[in-house]
Amino acid sequence: MKKFLLFIFLLTYSFNASAHMAHYNKFNKIEMEILRDGEVIGYNYYFFKKDSDNTTVTNQLKFTVKLLGATIFEVESYGEEKYYKDKLISFNSKTRQNKKDKYVELKLNKKENNYNIRGSSYTGSASLENVVGNWWSHKILQTRSQISPISGSIKEQVVTFIGKEKIELYGKTHDVEHFKLTSKDMSIPKDKRLNFDIWFDKKNALILKVAYSRMGNWEYRVKKFE
Repeated sequence: MKKFLLFIFLLTYSFNASAHMAHYNKFNKIEMEILRDGEVIGYNYYFFKKDSDNTTVTNQLKFTVKLLGATIFEVESYGEEKYYKDKLISFNSKTRQNKKDKYVELKLNKKENNYNIRGSSYTGSASLENVVGNWWSHKILQTRSQISPISGSIKEQVVTFIGKEKIELYGKTHDVEHFKLTSKDMSIPKDKRLNFDIWFDKKNALILKVAYSRMGNWEYRVKKFE
């Protein structure tokens, strides 16, 4: 049933190759707040720079989890995706997670027609069907596998359409479509498993909210875009 729903979704949301980045030409910045158990603990910002057919998307992420005043988990990350028209040319990121350094260096290999990845968790090649797992792009809802923006690991996924809904964010009501994104292999450890609820604003081609449970209830919410 899940495979059937994903098939229907792909038929409904198949954008032509030159259209995807065009959806984001109107954006200069997307600001997301990160909440844990209802408390704002950080941010995830995306900045868009356009130059003719070239687009650069930079990602800044930072959050800190505290318990009784002591920091128990913290992440700070910076990433940069470069596109020519709709094609990802490169992606680089550096992340500091609980005093451990993680990274991704991805480049398009035109000769082999794939991606070359050198990351803290994976080094090797990857199909062009993969999408970098950042929340600014609706293509994450159209792919069967994603590349971790933190470590470079490749994760197979299943996307299921839940239904149309209305959600309220920062005093505004939005018409959205609710999806569930999970790991294809649900036997892998829970701390490695994909398990997200995603609310998508089709009108603006924008993921407005992401929720998941891991050491608490987390939400990424779009507070502002321009």
